[in-house]
Amino acid sequence: MQSQQWQNNQQIANPQTGQLPQVKGPEMNDRDFLNDGLATCKYLTDSLTDAVREASHEQLHADMLQILTETHQCARELYNVMFQNGWYKLEAEEQQKIQQAQQQFSGYSSQFPYSV
Repeated sequence: MQSQQWQNNQQIANPQTGQLPQVKGPEMNDRDFLNDGLATCKYLTDSLTDAVREASHEQLHADMLQILTETHQCARELYNVMFQNGWYKLEAEEQQKIQQAQQQFSGYSSQFPYSV
């Protein structure tokens, strides 16, 4: 229970702008449109990553890589707008868990075939 309380008090978010209705009907509002756009960008970047990796034609590869980069930038811009309006929240992680993960993965670098 205490862990749950800690998480609830450690949200990283801006306050909501108050522009959304308290009871939502079936019509889409600004938050819905932005959320849909962000979800679409996430889907596109996943798909484009595969296409770029597998493109055998050099110009096609370059063109799709440019589209992938632009799509990532669009996703970031949508995220920023949602976060600024308080429509996208993140959960802060406990410092101990961050340190444990860092220790776990820092040992992996010795397995790389090249120096980091």
